[in-house]
Amino acid sequence: MMEPSDSRALRTAPDGQRAPVLLPGRNCCAVAEARRAAVLIDAETYYAVLDDTLRRAERSIMILGWDFDARIRLRPQDGPDAPTLGDLLRSLVESRPHLHVRVLVWSLAIVHAPGAALPLVHGADWQRHERIHIHLDRHHPAYAAHHQKIVIVDDSVAFVGGMDLTVERWDTSDHAPDNGLRRSPDGKCYDPVHDVQTVLEGPVVGHLCDIARSRWRDATGQALATCSVVDRWPDPLQPDFATATVAVSRTKPGYHGQPAIEETARLYEDLLRAARTTVYIEAQYFTGRRLRGLLKEILGQPDGPQIVVVCTRVANGIVERFIMGANRERLLRSLKAVDRHNRLHVYYPVTAGAEERRLLIHAKVMIIDDLFLRIGSSNLNNRSVALDTECDVTFDAQGAEQREAVLRIRDTLLAEHLGVGLPVLRAAIARADSLAQAIDRVAHEGRTLRPMAVTRGPKGSFPGTILLDPERPFSVAASLKGLCLRRAVHDPPGLRQSTSSENPRAARPSTRGTRK
Repeated sequence: MMEPSDSRALRTAPDGQRAPVLLPGRNCCAVAEARRAAVLIDAETYYAVLDDTLRRAERSIMILGWDFDARIRLRPQDGPDAPTLGDLLRSLVESRPHLHVRVLVWSLAIVHAPGAALPLVHGADWQRHERIHIHLDRHHPAYAAHHQKIVIVDDSVAFVGGMDLTVERWDTSDHAPDNGLRRSPDGKCYDPVHDVQTVLEGPVVGHLCDIARSRWRDATGQALATCSVVDRWPDPLQPDFATATVAVSRTKPGYHGQPAIEETARLYEDLLRAARTTVYIEAQYFTGRRLRGLLKEILGQPDGPQIVVVCTRVANGIVERFIMGANRERLLRSLKAVDRHNRLHVYYPVTAGAEERRLLIHAKVMIIDDLFLRIGSSNLNNRSVALDTECDVTFDAQGAEQREAVLRIRDTLLAEHLGVGLPVLRAAIARADSLAQAIDRVAHEGRTLRPMAVTRGPKGSFPGTILLDPERPFSVAASLKGLCLRRAVHDPPGLRQSTSSENPRAARPSTRGTRK
């Protein structure tokens, strides 16, 4: 049976102490203390806590995102009279004479993201105030994306994770298929969606402020002053960690003489190599080229960890289905071919109702044993290696109380997906030989997790990946040459014919509405 605290997972150095895994200068830019921290599961929880925190702001609100839409309501459960995000921000600056609101959004969000484009280009009534500043971030290589999802209030409390403040993000943790509040501002219904954010206070926030101010300076040329740190913790929220050691990791492409930063890619590698019993992953994408060799190595070990992955069964948009979806299938085939000990288990969630519906996994979470909890914006795809701009935080559990908090968060996430209470899942884990065995025993009809089928087929990267999901900035000529070489190596003539209907070689298909 599994040990309740997964205490077998402790990675030890020769002197008996746990060897450090989070190393500034390698897989993070800083390791610092969070005096309080909490994990916010799904947007109903995150948006409500954010609403409370924004209302405490006196000097600064900084929002960095892949997309932004001020028409959303942070608390739609309060009814039609609940203010929109834009109206809330405007009312705050009008009532606080020293408050500045700064919003930095990826420049191509107006083309690729689901939020309304015209307000980002031409402005809207709510933002016509001298202390509201909105900028489109153009400081990135061609085809790169500013992908960080950060909100910082008065340099004192920071939110980091996978959720932008935009449309088609809000949902409750029960993910009811018929929830009438799950509508865009234009009245459009959308599928249930699951995501995770974290909120932190303490010295670690200073490092997140440095990232946000640096990004703002790169995009606008403006250097921002710091604020005095004050108490802005949302009072109703009980922290998951009364104190914690937290690493901050970045991805940043090389641009205009600035060197590339690949901390998050190394972070994934180092966390996976540190695993001893269980790896739990929630991923929008499970496609990265670097994963292939590393996970093959781990799965080939006779005593390596089990790996549990939760991801969406069918993705949105042409690019996501035919590039990300195909590459996930190919990666799974490649991994299962070497998984002789049956330690890789990939699931997709479905919702309860008259008929099962898709639940979109937008979260970017990795939990290693009872020791490490990583939450952020970076995906397990190629772009997050060194092309897009990312920010992740990783909790390093130092004692029994913190290790129990890590496991409680993992089990809470799993219980949500399985549609059972936390005690039911934990009882199953206590009786099982592995986490996957516990999941399979608890799974039932309706809202639950189902194993992802792995079919026969090609294992190499899908043609076009080098163009549509590159790891780094590229030249068109070099990429076309690489694409031709990969097709010649991986795809025999028969396969090329069978996949011609999915050929992405034409002009890049629209990904409007695609979620990142």
